[in-house]
Amino acid sequence: MSEPTEKRLVLVDGSSFLYRAFHALPPLNNSRGEPTGAILGVANMLRKLIGEYDTCHIGVVFDAPGKTFRDDLFEHYKAHRPPMPDELRSQIEPLHAIIRAMGLPLLVESGVEADDVIGTLAMKAVGQGYAVVISTGDKDMAQLVNDRVMLENTMFDSRLDIEGVKAKFGVPPECIIDYLTLVGDTSDNIPGIPKVGPKTAAKWLNQYGSLDGILAHIDEIGGKVGESLRANLDQIPLSRQLATIKCDVDLPIGPNDLKRTEPDQAALRELLVRLEFNSWLRQLEASGGAEAPTGPAVQTPARADYETVLNEEQLERWLKKLETAEYFAFDTETTSLDYSRAEIVGLSFAVEPGEAAYVPVAHDYPGAPVQLSRDAVLEKLRPLLENPDRSKIGQNLKYDTNVLANHGLTLTGIRHDTMLESYVLNSTATRHDMDSLAELYLNHRTIHYEDVAGKGAKQIPFQQVSVESASEYAAEDADITLRLHHHLWPKLEAEASLKTLYESIEVPLVPVLSRMECTGVLVDVYKLAQQSRELEKRMLEIEQEACKAAGCQFNLGSPKQIQTILYDKLNLPVVKKTPTGQPSTDESVLQELAESFELPRLILDYRSMSKLKSTYTDKLAEQINPRTGRVHTSYHQAVAATGRLSSSDPNLQNIPVRTEEGRRIRQAFIAPPGRKILAADYSQIELRIMAHISGDPSLRTAFHDNTDVHRFTAAEVFGVPPDQVTPDQRRSAKAINFGLIYGMSAFGLGKQLGIPTNQAQRYIDLYFARYPDVKGYMETTRNTAREKGYVETLFGRRLYIPEIASRNAQRRQYAERTAINAPMQGTAADIIKRAMIAVDAWIRESGHPICMIMQVHDELVFEVADDYADEAAREIGNRMCRAAQLVVPLVVDVGIGSNWDEAH
Repeated sequence: MSEPTEKRLVLVDGSSFLYRAFHALPPLNNSRGEPTGAILGVANMLRKLIGEYDTCHIGVVFDAPGKTFRDDLFEHYKAHRPPMPDELRSQIEPLHAIIRAMGLPLLVESGVEADDVIGTLAMKAVGQGYAVVISTGDKDMAQLVNDRVMLENTMFDSRLDIEGVKAKFGVPPECIIDYLTLVGDTSDNIPGIPKVGPKTAAKWLNQYGSLDGILAHIDEIGGKVGESLRANLDQIPLSRQLATIKCDVDLPIGPNDLKRTEPDQAALRELLVRLEFNSWLRQLEASGGAEAPTGPAVQTPARADYETVLNEEQLERWLKKLETAEYFAFDTETTSLDYSRAEIVGLSFAVEPGEAAYVPVAHDYPGAPVQLSRDAVLEKLRPLLENPDRSKIGQNLKYDTNVLANHGLTLTGIRHDTMLESYVLNSTATRHDMDSLAELYLNHRTIHYEDVAGKGAKQIPFQQVSVESASEYAAEDADITLRLHHHLWPKLEAEASLKTLYESIEVPLVPVLSRMECTGVLVDVYKLAQQSRELEKRMLEIEQEACKAAGCQFNLGSPKQIQTILYDKLNLPVVKKTPTGQPSTDESVLQELAESFELPRLILDYRSMSKLKSTYTDKLAEQINPRTGRVHTSYHQAVAATGRLSSSDPNLQNIPVRTEEGRRIRQAFIAPPGRKILAADYSQIELRIMAHISGDPSLRTAFHDNTDVHRFTAAEVFGVPPDQVTPDQRRSAKAINFGLIYGMSAFGLGKQLGIPTNQAQRYIDLYFARYPDVKGYMETTRNTAREKGYVETLFGRRLYIPEIASRNAQRRQYAERTAINAPMQGTAADIIKRAMIAVDAWIRESGHPICMIMQVHDELVFEVADDYADEAAREIGNRMCRAAQLVVPLVVDVGIGSNWDEAH
C-alpha cells in the first residue's frame, strides 16, 4: 500500500457513528434475529472513507466501557443519558471484529473518551506534518479544527474547515470551548449559563474575543442574561474543563503507527456470512477475496451505459429494444409529487442491468437542448404502455399510472413493483423507497433527488434541472429498479405463500387504487366553511372557560404556558417529565389529569377542535384539484407493517368518528346530483377472525347464531342470562373483546374501564375461563413469534417482529402484544384488499353506474346512481362477504345516503 502525495491521517469517531447509525438507519436483523443494522451502517461509512481518501494512515476510535475522568469531575456528567440499548450493545463486538478484519487500526482507551484520543492523535499528527481528517458527527470536535485539521460527517456528506465552523457556530474554532462553556451541552449534560443561547454566546465572543474577555467586562453586560452570567460564575471552570477535549493523553501508539494492513480475508468472509451481509460477501468473492476499498457491492454503471434520447433515430432504436424485451423497467420524471397535478418531464427505461435511457420531453431552462415532443413520444409509447401483454416493472408504479392517466394513457401490464416486492418480503426490514432499498439490498447509494434539484428554498422544479444531470439521475432510477427486481424476485419466488400474496393481492390492487385516487371524492366547500366557523366559535368558548379555570389569560396553543399554569400556578401532580426534566404536557398526561381536573380536559377539547379545523375543515377546501373539482388522497400499500392501507394528503383514515364534530366532517363528503354515497363496512371483522383462528367453540357459536357478541361475552363472563346483561357489563365485555385482541394488559383494561387493576384481571381471567382457546391462541402465537421471528396472516403475509427477542422487557412485551394482534389485523387487511379487487372487477365488467372512491379501515365507500343504489348495496355486500371463507360468517353493513355520514 503506497503513501499518497500528501501525508494524511484519517481519524474516525467510531462511537459517534455507531450511535447515529443505530438511531438513524432502519433496523436490520439477520435470520437468527441478531441486530446488525448499526454494524452495516458504520462499516459502509468506513468503506466509503477508505475509497475517498488515498491514505494508508487511519485509526478508528471507540469509547471504552466504564467511567472517565469527567465522571470524577462531575457526577452528573451524561447522567441523563439512558443506558445503552441491548440491541446496540450486542453489535459492538462484531463491529470491532469487522474493523480489525478490514485491516483498520482500532483504538479503545479506558479512562478517557474517544474525543480525547482523537484530539491527542490529531495534534501530534499536525506536529509531524500530517493533514488530518476527523470523521465524526460530534460538534464538540469543532474545537480541533485548524488549517491542517478538518471535520467530515460521512453520514451526511458534510465538511467543516475553519470557515465552515465560523458559518455554523458564528465563532472560529479557537472559541468553541468558550462557546460550549457558555451554552452548555444537553447531550453531555454540561451545565452552561442559564439564558445564554447560541446567538448570545457568539455575540459576546465576537465582541470580547474570548470567555476571559467576557469575564473582564462582565459588569458591562446588562439585562437578565447578564444577571444570569454573574450568578453562575462559579460553574464556569467546571463547564470549561468538561467541554475541553484533552489533547495530551498518554497513548501507546502515535500517528505513524496507524497504518492500514491487508484485510484478513478468511476472518472477514466468516463475519460477513454470520452477519448475512450478502451483497458485501458477493463482492468479496467476485474479487477473488480482495476487499475492494471503495465500498458499494453493486456499482452504478459508467455514464456511457446511460443514453439521453434526443432524436427520432434514438427513440426508434429504444422502442425496438422495449418491444423485444421480455420485460422492461420504466419510470417517469414529473413536475410535482402530487399525482393529480403532475405532468411528465421525461421517461426512463432499462432492459438489462446497466443498459438504460432517459427521454427528456419538457425540460425548460435557458440553453436547454431541443427535445422530442412530449405528445409525440407518448403516442409512440402508447401501444407498449397500454398493452397488457408487455410486462412492466417499476418502483411505486401507481404514481406513474396516475401521471400517465393525466396524459390520456392507461398503463396496463404491471408485472412487478419493487416497492411491493420488498414490502411483501419483509415489511419491517426497511422503508420501501428506492433509495432505501438500493442501500439495503444492493449496498448502493443512488443519486438522490436533492443531488440534482437542490434542497429547501433553493430546490428547483425538475423541468429546470439540466438534461445532463436529469438523464443520469432518471436512467439510474430505471436501472436500479431492474436490479432490485433481479435481487428481490428470486427471494419471493422461493416462498410460495409470499409469492401468491404478492401476485394475487398486492400487484392486482395497484390499478384498483389508481382508479380510486384518480376518481377522487367530492366535498362540499360551503359546508366545510360553515364547520370551520362553528369550530372557531367553540374554540373561543373553550378558551374563555379555560382562562376562567386557570384564573388568568394564557395561550392554549403554548405548551410552555400550559406547563406554567398547570404545575406552577395550580400545583397539579406531575405525571411524567420530558427528557429535559420538565413536567410534560403531552396528550397522554393531559388525559390522565383530565380524569380529575377540569382545565386539562378543556385543553384537550381545544386541541381536538384545533386539529379538526386545521387538518380538515380549513385544509380540505385547499386540497380540491381545480381540474377535477375533487379531493384526491394517496393510498399507501407499503407503509403499515400489518398490510393495512394508509392515506395522506388528505389522511382519510384519521377523521374521528367518535365525536360529533368528527362525524359532521363526514357530512361534507357528498355525492353529485343524481348519485348517492354508499358505505359498506365489515362488522367486527377482527373478532370474527379471532373466532376462526383460535377455534374457540363459544366464540364461534356467538357469531354463527348472529347474536350480539359483546352481550354474549358479558353473559359468559359475568354469569348472567343475555337478556339481563346491563349496559355497563356490555361495555366492559366490549372493552375486553377488543382489548385482548390488541394484547391489552389488566392495567390497560382497568384504566379504560376506570376500575382497579385487580378487578380488571378478574374480568380477564373470567374471559379466558369461558374462551380457553383464545388464551391458547395467544400463547401459541407468542411462542411462534419467538421461534420464527414472525407471525402470519391467513393468506400467508409475514409480519416480522424484530423486538420479540429483545432483552428490554418493555420492548419485548410490546412485541408480544403486536404478535397477538398482527395476524388478525393483517388478515382483515388482506380480506378488504381481496374485496376491493373483486368489487372493482365486477364494476368494470358490468359497466354499472358506480365507482369506488374511498377505503377507510374496514370500510369501502362508493358513488352510485340513485336508481341503482339498492341493487349495488346487495351486489357489493355479497362480494365483500365472499372475499374470504371463514368458519364464521363475514357480515357487511351497508348504508346509503346523500353524504358519507348519512351512509355510514
